[in-house]
Amino acid sequence: MFSISLSYKRNFAGVCNFLLSLALIFALCAVTSVGQESQQPPANNPNQQEAPPDAGGPQGNVGPYAIPKKKEAPPPPPPEKPKKIEGMPNYSINVTVPVVTVPVSVVTKSGQFIPGLKEGNFRVFEDGVPQKVTGFNQSEAPITAVMLVEFADISWGITADSLTGAYTFASQLKKNDWVAVEYYDLKPHILVDFTQNKQAVMDAVERMQLPQWRETNLFDALYDTLDRLERVDGHKYVILISSGFDSFSKLKLDQIYKKIKNTHDITIFSVSTGWLARTMGYAYRGLGVTAEPHEIDYLQADNEMQTFAKLTGGRFYQPHVPQEYGEIFQNILGDMRSQYMLAYHPTNTKLDGTYRKLKVEVVAPDGGPLTVKDQHGKNVKYDVVAREGYTAKHTVE
Repeated sequence: MFSISLSYKRNFAGVCNFLLSLALIFALCAVTSVGQESQQPPANNPNQQEAPPDAGGPQGNVGPYAIPKKKEAPPPPPPEKPKKIEGMPNYSINVTVPVVTVPVSVVTKSGQFIPGLKEGNFRVFEDGVPQKVTGFNQSEAPITAVMLVEFADISWGITADSLTGAYTFASQLKKNDWVAVEYYDLKPHILVDFTQNKQAVMDAVERMQLPQWRETNLFDALYDTLDRLERVDGHKYVILISSGFDSFSKLKLDQIYKKIKNTHDITIFSVSTGWLARTMGYAYRGLGVTAEPHEIDYLQADNEMQTFAKLTGGRFYQPHVPQEYGEIFQNILGDMRSQYMLAYHPTNTKLDGTYRKLKVEVVAPDGGPLTVKDQHGKNVKYDVVAREGYTAKHTVE
């Protein structure tokens, strides 16, 4: 009995161990199966939302719910730098096709501007060679001008009269005009820089009340003014009110002539006070003025003032009575607004720094002489006013 019981207990324990082993095996199999199923992609579920990119994982890894990033195309390689040729300089010469612009005024002997001319009415010659006009314009464009006034006690009585006309000129400026006022004695002085406020211009003219010096260094002042204007875009004008005398400028006459010839897009209108000075100067002798210029000095000064204007296509004025100043400044303003602008490509394309002489003629449509008649049907004589030449030069960048 005892032996049978013991055998039964042993068998029962073995069965338990066997069943426990089977349970463990089934558990291990179940765990393995679940692990394999977790690695499979989820079934499509229309109600399930996708997780944002890189959710639940480190930067750069794509998890099972992440939206894969599109691979960006690599940037294009930088262009190859041009190989430097030995002996080639580092700077470059910028040579553009030369275009010459010539402002032209066609006026009667009394100074009235003749309007209504067309491109076909003009002939341009450079060093005697005909040129083809490729650009033409005639409109009342805004002006850019400097009023340069001699302001010295030797001619103050004359200058004061001329400033009355200058004041009239300033009062007729338009809102788009740019004007500066400058005077000179020993050196140039800017009263008002470029402004569109005509009241500021008139105030500047009024501030010239009593000169402090006798000297008039015209050449230095004109050179300085031209040098400043070269930095301003567009066409510019200088209204020079002066006796034409020069005391002791550092520059000589030939140097200022050269400067004018090398200057482009600047027209000088010369208003000489010389004629009035020579007539009123005799009265100054009784007031103790002993340094009265000789007649030859006046003639030389007049010639210089006239040359300044001719070289640049401007006009020379020489009033005989103070009452003429108002009309003179009106004519200057009319010339500035109504000039014909001609442009051409020169047949001589060399930019060699040489001075080229210009000549402008006015002709009828058939090529013959142009006839101008007044309101009474009578023929009117006229002048063609244009700059005498230009200097052909290139720029280096």
